[in-house]
This record gives sequence, C-alpha cells and structure tokens, in this order.
Amino acid sequence: MRLAHASAALIGVSTLLALPAAFAAERVQVVTSFSILADMVENVGGEHVEVTSLVGPDSDAHVYSPRPTDARALAEADLVVFNGLQFEGWMERLIDSSDYAGPLVVTTAGIDRVAAAHDDHGHDDHDDHGHDEHDDHGHDEHDDHGHDDHGHDDHGHEGHDHGHEGHDHGDDDPHGWQDLAMGKVYVANIRDGLIEADPDNAEAYTANAQRYINEIDATDAEIRELLGEIPASTSVITGHDSFGYFASAYGLRFLSPQGLSTEAEPSAANMARLIDVIREQNVQALFHENMTSPAIITQLAEETDLPIAGTLYADALAAEGEASTYLGMMRHNARTLHDALAEPGHDDQGHDEDDHDDHGHGHSH
Repeated sequence: MRLAHASAALIGVSTLLALPAAFAAERVQVVTSFSILADMVENVGGEHVEVTSLVGPDSDAHVYSPRPTDARALAEADLVVFNGLQFEGWMERLIDSSDYAGPLVVTTAGIDRVAAAHDDHGHDDHDDHGHDEHDDHGHDEHDDHGHDDHGHDDHGHEGHDHGHEGHDHGDDDPHGWQDLAMGKVYVANIRDGLIEADPDNAEAYTANAQRYINEIDATDAEIRELLGEIPASTSVITGHDSFGYFASAYGLRFLSPQGLSTEAEPSAANMARLIDVIREQNVQALFHENMTSPAIITQLAEETDLPIAGTLYADALAAEGEASTYLGMMRHNARTLHDALAEPGHDDQGHDEDDHDDHGHGHSH
C-alpha cells in the first residue's frame, strides 16, 4: 500500500511538472520582424503568446540578413507579424522561402501614411505640422486592416514591387510607429491577427489591446506636454530619416544626413549641404540613434561644434532600461528632446540634473 501511495504521489508530481511545458506548447507562436513589434505583440497577447523577434534590440532591421534558422522559425509559427511598406525588404522573401502558410499581420495596413523624403540630405519635409493632427485617430475604424485581405499569394504587398534587393522604401515612410496614433492602428491589427490565429482567446486579446491603447493615449498626452515646450522653429538632427511620423504628429522638424534606410552612406556633398542647413537654422544639438553608426553624427559635431545631446531610439528598442519597451522608447525620446531643446524656464519637470545622462531609465510607467 505504501508503494502504491508513493507511486501515485510521484505520478502527481510528474504531472504538475509537465504542466508548464504543456501550457508553453499551447501558446500561440508568433514571429515578428523586429523588436518594437515584438513588444506590441507581447502586450496584446499576454500569457497566451510566445514571441520570437528576428531582429533583436539595438539591431538594424534595414540591413539584416536572414539566417536559415529564421526560415525554420517562420515555418513553425502560428502567426507572422511585420511592418510592411518595404521597411524590411528581406522579410517577404523570407516568408516565401519558409513555406509559411498561416495568417500574416502587416501592421501598417490602414495607417495615415506620411510621404517619404527623397532629397537625401536634410529632410525637412515634415515641418509645420499641427500637434493635434492625429488626436482623433482611434483604432475601431481600422479593425478590418492588417490581416484579413492578404492571402498567402501577396502577403498584403499592397501593389509594391518587392523583388529588388535594395532598401528603397518607395513613396511612403515606413516608420509609422513613431506616431502613437498610428501605433494604435498597429495594435488593432495585431489584436485582429491574434484573434484570427487563436479565436478561443479573443476576449483576452480584445481586453489587452484596449488596455494597451489606453496606455498609448496617456503616453501621447505626456509627450505632447513635453514637446510643446520646444520652440516651433527648432530643427532636430538624427542619423537617418526615421522620425517623419514623429515630426508630423508632434510639430517638430527633423533633418538627417541619410535617407529612410541606413544602408547607404551620405555623400560628401550631402554632408556639406546639411552643415550649411544646420548653421542657417541655428540648430542647437545633435542626436545619435541607437542602431546606426555614431560616426556621421560625431563628424557633424566636430565640424559644427554642436553638442551631441543624447541617443534617440528609432527602429529598435534598447536591450535594457526604459527604452526597452515601445512606450518607454517614445517617452525616452520625448524627454531627451525636451531636456536638450526646451526653452529656458520650461525645465521644471522635476528632473534631477544628474539623471539626464540616462534619460530617465529608472522611471517606471
């Protein structure tokens, strides 16, 4: 009898130990193209998803070269999520080569697109946009976008030619997440894709998405308050032209020596032209980007005697700290810009002067 009880107890323990593995196996396996989308999926999917990001934090999705293990990850996925608008020129070729046959989410489907700047120097196309332009963009009107209409034949290509090997982004800036109103469209598309892949947990995905959208709205209000203290005539210099949506939403002007992709180095003529623009527009500071080479901005700093005021996060999350989440990244960028560019007398946000080096990574929101 004692042996029987012992055997029963052991069986019970082994069953309990097996439960976490069983739950993990039941989770929806989601593959995203890069880290910002991975964080969005984790917020919407919660405990029901296991997310793999092909391009990790502090890494450049523009120049990523897929590995054989990436094709295997897609083949085993329940859902694939990517940005679209030719942001990841390699992604759709990878999908084709992986024989993935499940649902796809193109997160930019349904966003209000910002035109790409094509002048390849100081991209100042995003000047003079009203701060409230996107205030009323909710997510409900975009519920049908992002996954339903792209069968496996076209992956939601939306008419673009993706056969090229380069990183020409075409007529539309692909960095839609830089406007939090467009971020809500991303979240709605992800929510709908998860529901398609896992309808049994639709209620959880809907509730998580709404909670996350409420957090996005609160972050947007916080950013508008901070950036409203920066003079409207201020120009911001970053490594490449990734802040068009941010500029359009929040009323700033961004200039860059590179275009939308980080793949091409700026020419000497473009650098010289940008230096002239910096002097003409009385630019006050320069900013590194986390996933681009600091050499170009460092060169500009040396030639203009301008300070480098911090690091902005554009196309990738940080590996750790506040900018390791999408909303934390957006807050970090706004606070970094505010601390460097706000008019004197407005710096009353309660920041300790010693905290500026890490731009508030210790904050929790």
